[in-house]
Amino acid sequence: MGGDLHCHTKLSDSSMGIDDLIVLAQKRGINTIAITDRDCQAGTVRGKIIGERRGITVIPGVEISCYDSKRKKYVEMLCYLSDSPDRLEGLCHRNIVARKKASQLMTLKIARKYPITPELVLKCATGSTAVFEQHIMHALMECGLTDKLYGDLYYELFSPESPDNVLVKAGYPEPSEVIEAIHEAGGIAVLAHPSTEKDVEILKELAANGLDGVEVWHPSISDEQKDLLMNVARENNLLSVGGTEFMGMYSKQPVSLGACETPDAAVKALMSYKTKMKKRRAAAAAE
Repeated sequence: MGGDLHCHTKLSDSSMGIDDLIVLAQKRGINTIAITDRDCQAGTVRGKIIGERRGITVIPGVEISCYDSKRKKYVEMLCYLSDSPDRLEGLCHRNIVARKKASQLMTLKIARKYPITPELVLKCATGSTAVFEQHIMHALMECGLTDKLYGDLYYELFSPESPDNVLVKAGYPEPSEVIEAIHEAGGIAVLAHPSTEKDVEILKELAANGLDGVEVWHPSISDEQKDLLMNVARENNLLSVGGTEFMGMYSKQPVSLGACETPDAAVKALMSYKTKMKKRRAAAAAE
């Protein structure tokens, strides 16, 4: 049995709390999940404890925001099984502050066009470490201005192609900096859901600079793209992982927990990866 290794909770941009997420995994017959909130590790300890009670293995993780300045593209980096997660707290905190500043400015722009208040947006974001686009859309729905999270209004406000967008750039670190920070914390760095040509360029570049794995099973990745990513992973000795990026009703498309699953062999490879790498380094040092 494999696992869903990309799940978010209310601590970031999901509508579902940790307890309910783990109960859902149990009901769905999923034995292994990873909690990978955006720039937030606060749910990993609680998740592990609740998971043990329910017979669910919860792998600690986090999804860290990055920005590739060369290609002018936002990127996400998954970190799994960090030995010293506290070493990532500073990085996560800086990202959260950057996101909060950007979200505050976007909310103010929207409030000039539509009758919502920053206070209502914050209420919709209760429990989260930051304000995300979903929380702003939730506030607009509360005010009866739209009946969809991801309808026409969302694309008017948050699509780069929209002439009326309110997007504000958040200052995130380069992917290579994040990989280095993950390794310093004793974690495994995995590029999240590379689904465009630019993403594949980034993947190949990072594969030569310490990346440990790539997410190949994800709702945004087609079968053709998956085959391409699997080939890149094999050629560069990268781990292959995957999951739904589950966000409850905040997901961009309806997706059930476990709909995209990391096969059992790939889960085992992830869990044994650090031991294998230590043996290789020891052997290389001995030679």
